[in-house]
Amino acid sequence: MEELSLLRMAAQRLVGPRAASPAEAVRWLAAVQAQDLPGALTSVALRTDGGTRAAVTAALDAGEVVRSWPMRGTLHLTAAGDLPWMLALLGPRVLAGAAGRRATVGLTEDDVARARDLALEALGGGRRLGRAELVAALAAGGVPTEGQRGYHLLWWLAQSGLTCLGPTVDGDQQFVLLDEWVPAPRQLERDEALGELTLRFFASHGPATVKDLVRWAGVLVRDVKAGLAVAAPQLERLEVEGTEHWMDPSTPDRLTAARAEAEGVLLLPGFDELVLGYADRSCTVPTAFADRIVPGGNGMFRATAVSAGTAVAVWRTGRGKTRPIDLEPFAELTADLRSRIEERYAALP
Repeated sequence: MEELSLLRMAAQRLVGPRAASPAEAVRWLAAVQAQDLPGALTSVALRTDGGTRAAVTAALDAGEVVRSWPMRGTLHLTAAGDLPWMLALLGPRVLAGAAGRRATVGLTEDDVARARDLALEALGGGRRLGRAELVAALAAGGVPTEGQRGYHLLWWLAQSGLTCLGPTVDGDQQFVLLDEWVPAPRQLERDEALGELTLRFFASHGPATVKDLVRWAGVLVRDVKAGLAVAAPQLERLEVEGTEHWMDPSTPDRLTAARAEAEGVLLLPGFDELVLGYADRSCTVPTAFADRIVPGGNGMFRATAVSAGTAVAVWRTGRGKTRPIDLEPFAELTADLRSRIEERYAALP
């Protein structure tokens, strides 16, 4: 099982040669969980040659990378050109449940139609608005935004493909019109899109299973099978403890070339794809300690320290100069391992 985790590290570009740019790193992964934006910036920087969080922010500001809700109704980073086809492929299942949510928060179909018109008016012509400013524009136009209504409307506008989050101003990401911010998107037919999604997930996250992709993208098993009908010739199939996995054929060689690094230490932010990107993450996170990373199964993933492919602690930024990192180890750490974790912390982008 440790070997499975090491292979995933190699596939995700966490060890060995990194991506040449933040946009390339995001494109390789297909999508990067970005519920926590600072953590997402770190995740991408860790996978980029000489990566920094500032460089990832610059890619967002330049329109090379965008942040939106492409799948599972959850914020992710994607390469700009990928967002429209991913929304078209993965959005309908999520939007199908939106009417029930609107009824819960107290919005009508007329409200969301009015919000769409107001957003077009407020953002058209290349204008940009922060979250509070866009909500205020909707409210000024007569759309109720109190409580959870404002967030639901911002989510719906992006989920339906009208807007996305682009450049950052004073730390606040700005909403823009998607078709203005991404004027030349890729256009894929459904079967082609399923093949693309399947190929890129297994290439960047493999070895992984059909169930892993089902959970990651919020698709059905039949969708993954349709994707594999297109992508399988470019992937390698292997069995791990009797379960079928798929990966990029080059991944084992990548691990061989970077094994010493893979058997070292990684510090990952919360929600990193190495932990979050799988239905079964037990090869990286020992089952006995899973609740230490996601306390009470509340969906909030804590930052992890990984040694030789296995999570050994959760961590957070320490308080005070004498405590640069606060570690909560799962078992007693050797002095050498603790020292290597502290060194890795000092080198974080």
